[in-house]
Amino acid sequence: MTERRRGAAPGSRKHLTIADVCDELDVARSTFYDWRAKGRAPRCIKLPNGELRIRRGDLDAWLDSCTEEAA
Repeated sequence: MTERRRGAAPGSRKHLTIADVCDELDVARSTFYDWRAKGRAPRCIKLPNGELRIRRGDLDAWLDSCTEEAA
C-alpha cells in the first residue's frame, strides 16, 4: 500500500492519486468523478489495475486553464 503524503508541497510528486488531487483542491471524490464524467477534469492515466493517476504537469496545466481574468 502506498503511503499518502498529506500536506506534501504541490509539485513534489510526479503522479498523483485521486485522493491527492481531491485533498489539494479541497473537493470531494464525488465532485472529481462528476467533473471527469462531464469531461472537465484534468487528464488521467488509467493503470492496468484500473486505478487512476494524474500527472503533476497535467494538473497544473488544468488549473491554469481554469484561471479567469479580472474584469
